[in-house]
Amino acid sequence: MSRPSPKERMAIARTKMREQEAAARAKNFKEVNQGLEELAAREEAKRCLECKNKPCVAGCPVAVRIPEFLMKVADGDLAGAAAILREDNALPATTGRVCPQEKQCEQVCIRGKKGEPVAIGWLERFVADWAARNMEPPKPPAVKTGYHVCVVGSGPGGLTAAGELARMGHDVTIFEALHAAGGVLRYGIPEFRLPKDIVDREVANLEALGVKIECDVVVGKTITVRQILEEFDACFVANGAGLPVFMHIPGENLKGIYSANEYLTRVNLMGAYLPGSKTPIAKGACAVVFGGGNTAMDGVRTAKRLGSARAILAYRRSHDEMPARAEEVKHAEEEGIEFLFLVAPLEFLGDAKGWVRAVRMQRMELGEPDASGRRRPVPVKGSEFELPCDIGVVAVGTSSNPLLTSTVPELKLNKWGNIEIDANQMTSVPGLFAGGDIVRGGATVILAMGDGKKAAQSMDAYLKEKVERAEDW
Repeated sequence: MSRPSPKERMAIARTKMREQEAAARAKNFKEVNQGLEELAAREEAKRCLECKNKPCVAGCPVAVRIPEFLMKVADGDLAGAAAILREDNALPATTGRVCPQEKQCEQVCIRGKKGEPVAIGWLERFVADWAARNMEPPKPPAVKTGYHVCVVGSGPGGLTAAGELARMGHDVTIFEALHAAGGVLRYGIPEFRLPKDIVDREVANLEALGVKIECDVVVGKTITVRQILEEFDACFVANGAGLPVFMHIPGENLKGIYSANEYLTRVNLMGAYLPGSKTPIAKGACAVVFGGGNTAMDGVRTAKRLGSARAILAYRRSHDEMPARAEEVKHAEEEGIEFLFLVAPLEFLGDAKGWVRAVRMQRMELGEPDASGRRRPVPVKGSEFELPCDIGVVAVGTSSNPLLTSTVPELKLNKWGNIEIDANQMTSVPGLFAGGDIVRGGATVILAMGDGKKAAQSMDAYLKEKVERAEDW
């Protein structure tokens, strides 16, 4: 099939994503981005220059064969595009929505050097959604290895590892602590960014491959790691870093102050986003969220949708240092979110009934760069002020929960309590692998997925080596 010349491809302008109108979406939890029409998707895919060295593939943590699936889209072979995505990515409808492509595959896209990069993420979403409407779920492999492997946690890393291992022919069981699969995809990301039915669909595709999911299993309580290793041939730990980090300032124990984990879990997993929900959660005229990452952005946009007339994001650095996705910042600005830059909280102030009524803050200025490479915020003397607020959400990071790791004395941890691994994702315990936030600390969905994919390959090699050693013996 004939394709446009390089000159013709360069002349094609990047498509625009359909979106809910800002004033309307700020009052509901329906998905903001509305997807691409097929003709727009095909035209966008034609913008790919089919570079020989494929920098976009190297920029993708799960190594999706991006130019190949884009050319299938351009040619109108959507089933072929979907087949490539299913082979390379266990959760394409998810990554097409929440992956920070602008810092990965699209950042290194050659088209971006003279204009805008190809909209790889939007096209991934388009193909995944098309496949859900037009294709049967994937089928389990015809040949089984006879090995039984366990995955702890059904977040992005765990689901990815489970899918890869199932396609290899291993019997896979996921242990999930909560009552529904999805991990941070379900309880950490708001409905307006990643609808729950998308998570359900991705999980169902893995179950179609033969993955078994057992919920309400708390590893470290319900079952120990040692028991898992006695029952299974190998195990991948991907239980995340779900322990909230607070700012350790006076007043954090007042009513109306939440960690981002609790706030988003109450909204997502407990259904506070549903009309008429009776989920207990504080609401008020003014909500202030502290932090500058994607979780902070999710929190402040959620507060707006729950009815706060003023939803404010307070960040101790400037706009340019915010780690949140550019698209989420843009959407927040359009929805009327207020941004307070170069401020740091000193104390939450309460009323006579123990509810937060204000936060005392101080202005900051940027000094020399710190270990992260960003300029360190320095207090400005005499700049303290009070900001009235009814709700405070602390979104400054998470740390590893010791519930699992503390039950395995021989498991090596770093100084932050994260699991140490070797180059193959193996921990200090033979047969026990790990990845995602429990190893990295707070990171992105796609990095956890990359860990899951790599761990699956390492686990497969480990199991094959066990066979060879047994045969030699």
